[in-house]
Amino acid sequence: MSTPPLDRALDGVRLHVVTGKGGVGKTTVAAALALALARQGKRVLLAEVEGRQGISQTFDVPPLGIEEVRLVSHAGGGEVWGISVDAKAALLEYLQMFYKLGRAGGALERMGVIDFATTIAPGVRDVLLIGKVYEAVGRTTGTRRHKGPRTWDAVVLDAPPTGRITRFLNVNVQVADLARMGPIHSQAESITRMLRHPQSVVHVVTLLEEMPVQETVDAIGELSDAGFGLGTVVVNQVREPLVDEALLEIAAAEPERVAARVRDDLTGVGVRAAARTVNGLLREAHDHAERVELERSLTDEVASQRLPTLRLPVLTGGVEDGGIAALADQLVEQGVR
Repeated sequence: MSTPPLDRALDGVRLHVVTGKGGVGKTTVAAALALALARQGKRVLLAEVEGRQGISQTFDVPPLGIEEVRLVSHAGGGEVWGISVDAKAALLEYLQMFYKLGRAGGALERMGVIDFATTIAPGVRDVLLIGKVYEAVGRTTGTRRHKGPRTWDAVVLDAPPTGRITRFLNVNVQVADLARMGPIHSQAESITRMLRHPQSVVHVVTLLEEMPVQETVDAIGELSDAGFGLGTVVVNQVREPLVDEALLEIAAAEPERVAARVRDDLTGVGVRAAARTVNGLLREAHDHAERVELERSLTDEVASQRLPTLRLPVLTGGVEDGGIAALADQLVEQGVR
């Protein structure tokens, strides 16, 4: 089975769920993806659900709240807006939408009912967080519900890490089983349909390191078994080899053969080729060669998942000074539309 082309994998997608093992840079990738889509003239909502304020730090703006805030306007007409989805606010909004509680919602909050539901009751918090994302994906600009153009051309969700992404996305299936009828049941089923519709895909971010790649493989299997659509694997912080292919092979297998060449090169630039210096450089070359070989092996393992792969370079200066824009450029060049 061949890997589907990127344009087919992203065709018609409106919800991009971005996950990855902690520390792989999934928030950075989510931000770059949102910016890349905006550069195609799209109006994009970038949402986070873990309360870490990763988006505000990435774009160097004040902490986000429950109101959508414009982060970037592109000359081509696209925009990136940001929001930090809060479970408590989402529950109050839900109660007002379906039960018209009005001031009674505030009374429930003062009594501690809202805090109980969002922090103690199992799974309720995830239901509310996903529910808010569902509302954003389906929101329209018309005066009547679901009428008129979509408010957002795309929603990018900086989602929980791979260790709990399947459980997070699948929580409404359990809710629908528990609530056999009524608005909660209907809402849960609608959200599940949206998440499993071709317009929704999950992108998995990884590094070329053993643990992140293994978690990526495990998450892809779990998500696929649960019926969720998969988009791409984003290999983040890619480092290019420092020396040419032939020298890498020699350094990995026969480092002593490189010693004479190293001594000649050092002497040629006026550096004393002491044994300690030469041996130190040889050890570094050998370690680098082993690292490159491991990364190639992990690249093959990622490719075996049969998903389109996007590669983003390591940012030596971090996300500051245009780093996110540079990553967005890379995504556009690789075909993200």
